[in-house]
Order: sequence, then C-alpha cells, then structure tokens
Amino acid sequence: MSKNNVVGLKLYQFVHVLDVTTNITRIEIGPQTIVLKTNENFVAGPLPMIVVAPGCYCVVHNPVSNYVPGQACEIRFGEKDIHFHEDPFPLYPGEVLEGASDFLTGGLPDYKKAIKKLPVVPDNHGIKLKALLDCEDENGKHQAGEEWQLNGPRTYIPRPEVEVQGIVNPTVLKEGEALRLRAKQGFMDRYDNERVTDEQWFICEQGSYLPDVYEEVVELLKKITLTPEIGLNLRATQTVKDRYGVTRLAGEEWLLTSETTDEYYPEIGVEVASKAKKLVLTKGQYCVVENPLDKSGRPQLGKLELRIGCSSFFLHPGEALQGGNVKSSYVLSDQQAIVLQAVNQFKDTMFKGQNRLPGDTWMIRGPIDYIPPVEVQVVKQRDQIPLSKNEGIYIQNKKTGKVRAIMGPKSYMLTAHEELWEKKLDSNIETLLKQGGGDGSGDIRKIAYFEQSIDPQMLKGRDKTRVITYRCPGNTAVQVYNYLEKTARVVFGPDLVILGPHENFNVLSLSAGKPKKCDAMRSLCLMLGPDFITDIIEVETSDHARLRLQLAFNNHFEYEKGDVESEAKIFSVGDFIGFACRKIGGRIRGQVAHVPFDEFHKHSAMIIQTAVFGVDQEGNLNIPLTFEANNLVISSVDIQSIEPVDAKMRDSLSKSVQLAIEISTKSIEASASHEASRNEQIARGQLERQKLLNEMDSEKEKTKLLELQAITAAVESTGQAKAESQAQAERMLIECESEIESAKLKAEAEEIEHMAKLETQGLLRAQELSYQKELNRMELDLEKGRADIEVKKFKSMVETLGIKTIETMSIAGPKAQANLLQGLGIQSVLVTDGTTPINLFDTAHGLIGSKQGQ
Repeated sequence: MSKNNVVGLKLYQFVHVLDVTTNITRIEIGPQTIVLKTNENFVAGPLPMIVVAPGCYCVVHNPVSNYVPGQACEIRFGEKDIHFHEDPFPLYPGEVLEGASDFLTGGLPDYKKAIKKLPVVPDNHGIKLKALLDCEDENGKHQAGEEWQLNGPRTYIPRPEVEVQGIVNPTVLKEGEALRLRAKQGFMDRYDNERVTDEQWFICEQGSYLPDVYEEVVELLKKITLTPEIGLNLRATQTVKDRYGVTRLAGEEWLLTSETTDEYYPEIGVEVASKAKKLVLTKGQYCVVENPLDKSGRPQLGKLELRIGCSSFFLHPGEALQGGNVKSSYVLSDQQAIVLQAVNQFKDTMFKGQNRLPGDTWMIRGPIDYIPPVEVQVVKQRDQIPLSKNEGIYIQNKKTGKVRAIMGPKSYMLTAHEELWEKKLDSNIETLLKQGGGDGSGDIRKIAYFEQSIDPQMLKGRDKTRVITYRCPGNTAVQVYNYLEKTARVVFGPDLVILGPHENFNVLSLSAGKPKKCDAMRSLCLMLGPDFITDIIEVETSDHARLRLQLAFNNHFEYEKGDVESEAKIFSVGDFIGFACRKIGGRIRGQVAHVPFDEFHKHSAMIIQTAVFGVDQEGNLNIPLTFEANNLVISSVDIQSIEPVDAKMRDSLSKSVQLAIEISTKSIEASASHEASRNEQIARGQLERQKLLNEMDSEKEKTKLLELQAITAAVESTGQAKAESQAQAERMLIECESEIESAKLKAEAEEIEHMAKLETQGLLRAQELSYQKELNRMELDLEKGRADIEVKKFKSMVETLGIKTIETMSIAGPKAQANLLQGLGIQSVLVTDGTTPINLFDTAHGLIGSKQGQ
C-alpha cells in the first residue's frame, strides 16, 4: 500500500481506496491520477489487473455482486467465481484470488500459482467430478456429494459448484492379463450388470479399460500358464462355484493341472495357495503318501499309500510325503542286510505269506532290491564287518542281554536281534593305553620301553565297540580281572592281551622318585626283571652323624609259569617298589644305628650289604633276599653315593677334598711349565735358521727376475713397431672391402624394393579387377533375382486369378460401356480427346451401312 496521497495508475492497474467516514472501500482503475481526500486511505495497490490467457482460468473467492462505486455492495462469502479468458479485470474489495494469497497484501502477484490451465482429458481417459452443491449440466441434475465421471477426449470447463477429483488413467490389459475391480457402492456397470457394495469381479478383455467412478482397481493379475510339470493348489476364500461349475466351500482346497486347462485366470473367491510341482519317480525310487485322496477326491486321513517309480504325479492338497522327500530303494549286495520291523499287521509275501505282527523284527540279506511296504519300518542297514587278525567286536543280544566278543580273521554280519555293544573304560586306563601301558614317571628308559606297546588306533580315538587289545611288552606281566565271574588271569609278555566283555585291567599304582613317593606312577604291566630300584635313604650312626645314602637294588620276580597261584602271587602286593624300599630301608637304618661314623666311613659297603642280606652261621652273606609276600628277589645292592646330611660336615669334607686336588694340580702345572719353556727354546732356534735360508733363496730369485725383465723390454720395443705397421695395412684393406660390400648391398636393396613395388601394384590391380568382377556378378545376380521374382509374381497372379478371370477383366470395360449405351438408347458413340485425328469417312459409311442392314 502506498503512503503517498497522490498515486498515478498506469493502464491495467487498480487500487482500493477506503472512505474512513462511511467505511466503504471503492476501486479505482487506471490510467488516471488519484488524489486522496483527507478521509480516504489506500487499502491495496497499485496492483496489476489479472490477465487470463486462452486455455486458462482462475478462481476468485467471495465474489462481489452489483458493484456501485461509493455504495455498499453484496459480497457472497464462501462462494467462488471462475474467470476464463477475457479482458484484464481487477479484484473488487473483499475478493480473494485462489493461489495468490499475497496479491492484496503488498506482495508481488504469482500468476503461475493463481492462473491454472483448463483440464484436458485425453482419449481413453476420464475426469472424476464431485458436486459441492446441487447443480445441473448437460448430463442432468446432480445432488451435493454426488460423484460422476466424464470421459475424454475433451477440455473440461470448471464450474464453481463442481470439484475436480482428478484425472482417471486407463489400465491397459495385455494378453493373458486380468483386471480385478471392486464396487465402491451399488451401481449398474457399463455391461448392464448390477453391482453391490464391495462386490469384486474381473475384466479379461484385452485393450484399454477406463474404470467407472464407482469402480476401484484392486490389482492387475496375469494369467498363470500350466505345464505338465507345474500345477496350482487353489483355495476357496468363500463358498463359490468355480468356472468349471463345481461348488467349492469356503476353505476347500483343490488341485488344478494342465489336464484340466492350459491357462488359469484368477477367480473371485478363489486364491492360489501355492504352486504344485509334479513329482517324478524314476526306476528304483519310491515314496509314501500320507492322507491320500480316495476316488471321490476326499482325503483318507491317517492312511498311507506306497507309490513306486517309474511314475509321476501331483500331490493334492492335504497329501504329504512321509519324511518329506522321495526315497531310493534299498539295493543290497551280498555283504549287506537291512533290519525291518512291522508297524502294523500284514502278510509278508516275500516269506511265503508269513503273518507279521506289530513289533516283529527280522532281517533281509542281499543281494536284493527292496522297497518296504507301508506296514514295514526300516530300522537300520547293516554291512558285514571285516575283522583282521587280532581284531574283534563286542556284540550284545537284545533278547537275552548277553554280551560276547567275536575275533577275526573273518567277516561277521550282525543278526536281527544283535547290536554292537560299547565297552566303557575308566579314563585312567584309556590314558595308560594311549601311553603304551604306563606313564613312566619321567624315567626315559621306561617311557621308551612302553612306547613299543602304543596302539596307533588308540591315539586317533577308541572305537568303543571294538575289542580292546594290549601288546604286553617282553619280560612283563599283565593281570586281567573278570568282574562278572570274579576271577583273574595273568598274561606274560610278549603276548597280546584281549579283554573280554566283562574283563578289565588291574592297574598298578607304584612308588617312584628319589626318595620314593607313593602312587607316583601307574602301569598296566609288571616288569619281571632283572631290573633295578634306586632310592635315597637317610641313616644316623651311633655318634649321631646323619648321612644320606643313594642305593640301587637289582631285583627280579620268581614264579612258576602255568601255576595259577604262583602267577597271581606276584600281583599280591600292589606297590612292590615301595614295599621293597621300605623293608630294605628299615634294615639299613637299624644296622647303621649301632655303628660309629668312622667305622661306617671305612666299612660302609660291608655294613649295608650285611644289613640287607644278613649272614649265616659261618659269616657269609645270605644272597639273594626273597620277599615271600610276592616272590620279589633282591640279588645285589649298589652304593651310588654317601653324603652327610649336616651342611657344615659336608662343607668340611668338600674343603679337604678340594685342598688335595689343588696340591696335585699345582705339581702337575709346574712340571708342565718347565717342559713348555724347553720346547719354546728349541723352536726359536729352528725358526732363526729357517729365516736365513729363506733370505738366501730370495736373492737368487731376484737375479733371475732382472735378467728376464731386460730380455722382455727388448722384445717389446721391436714387436710394437712391427705390430703397428701390420695393423695399419689390415685397417686399409678392411675399409676398402667394407665399402665394396656396402655398394653391393645397396644395389640389391634397391632392386628388391623395386620388385616389391611392382608386385604390390600387380596385386592391387588384380584385387581391383576381382572386386569389380564380383560386384558386376552380384549386380547381375540381383537383377536376375528381381526378374525371377517379377516373373514368379506375375505367374502367381495369373495362376491365382485364372485365365477366364483375366479374360473377363480385359473385356469388362468395353462391355460395360456397350451395356451403358444400350441402356441410354444410343445406337453409336465416338469418344475422343480432341487431339488425335480420326478418319470419319469410312466411319460414317460404316454407320450408314450398319443402319441399312438393320
């Protein structure tokens, strides 16, 4: 709004002026100059008038009626006026241009938003309309809220009381497509079918389909092509009668295949549950169908049906494959068998009609190709178990529960009521078997001894159904205990220990270490000896000197092989090492306690042996020492070391020993020093003499070298001049020969280049001639082909029309003219173009003659 009292309006401009006294706003249109009075103000402007281009329109809200300047006029609030192409017009006070709200608030007018193009409805399209008020048009009367649709092609002229809902686009139906429609309300469609609210139907006609105003496009569906391998499982969503006249209840499912139809179009009330794929059973395949359909198409719930290849079929809705897949027949060789169990009672035709009761179990051996009936369940398939020498398996009879071991070499097939039995072992025994029967307790000698009995299969993992074997090392014994019969047996090595189903190893828990510790070593085998036991024993003399003795005892076992009591006696003491060390240690400590240190230091070996073995009446040692508890025999005692337990005593003894060693070492060192100095003087004399000899020889060689150098210098001076002259002559000769050879090569190169150019030109000319000949030949072939085509075309046309037809066509024109002249009553006529001369003398005579003849 302008703040000045004088405003100059250009052409097609306007302003709104408010009279404050009367509160009436008037409009002033240019071109003019407006001078405001004291009681007048500018409300809006100057603003450009609204220009509506051809093919456009604008909407004005709250239009003014019967406008008179300076007087109150009628404003129709809430109504609209539509302006089409006309002279520029202003907005009266109170009017609002739709889409340009800032038009009267001082902003710039936005014609792009306010001026709209007339809706153009293309062909096969429609425009959806809705009546805001009761109105009437060329299609009749319409009530407020009514909807209708106008089809194109047309340009729609908007009306204030009608709202444009939008342009309706057609749906193009291609071959094999169907359009699913739904009725928004009850109406009569274009095919004079009465539709009710929410009713659905399909349009299958190819082409463009424009939905009606009360039709809603649900979806565009494509037809489904059925092949011999693909079918459809259909489900009725409501009770309907399908296109084949069959009544389907809500929820009913059925199968549609290519045997019924090649193409399936969707139906109302029917949905595609899933696609069904034909199952093909080849030779050697079978399947069990659950809930098969009977002849009337109803599923037989709980029944099973066996189908064997070669065959193919579809699974009907409700049917299912037992196990979910197609199975292959059991092809058994002569080394295989299968265990069967009857699920239901039936007569077994393979065994002469034998009656099988539920739960019966039997086995069929190969070679055979077997397909089990529906009453039979395959429990497991078995192969013959090959057993080599010293290999075996544990087998349990399921009827009696007895377990037995089968050893090779042979192959064994389990019977119908047998199964492999797993023998469980204590984890300690399995660990010992993996280590060869003993842990060795760090003794390298024993570890190497046990390694020869390690079974590689145990390291990979024990098969619990296989018979447990152990290679008993030589000169050892293993005790096996049968916990079912409560008996024990002893196996002497080298031999193979085979455990029965109810047998187990007797694990020895032995003492080890120095001094000995209980349960430090475990072993399956008892070493019979000869062997030795090493132990450290602390003793105290009568004068309370504490000493540590390291002793080694040679030992072995005495037994009578074949005598069960004698064999079992060697295992009567579990820890024979700890038993022997305790017994011997007690004897030695008791004997040393009565002897002073000086006497023990002088006669330690005799005192220890006497303590261990004892003496007879004559004073001789009672060797060997035998333990009656387990027949362990100690044959000798070796004293390895004797050390005082007291540190001070051990240090004093160590110092005295070191002093004696030092004295002897120094005496040896002095004698060695004197011998070394003597040898050094002799060597120095020999070295000086050798130096003098070497210098004399060197002077003689220098003399010879000077003579040779003089001779060489003379030869060199004469030879250099001669060599230079010869080289100069040879250089000149070589240069001349090179120039001659270069000239020859240049001439040959030019000749070769010339011949190559001639050959290239000849080839080019030959190629051009060949190309032109081929081009001419192709043009001749083309013209000949065209001529042949024209001849064939003309011949075909003649043959198609026929000779009589062509003859009739040739005389059709003159004959038609003659008939026309006869119909008009004209006896004769002559038609000419006026440029060709005509001889009328004979013609007139002919006409007269013909007339006279008539």
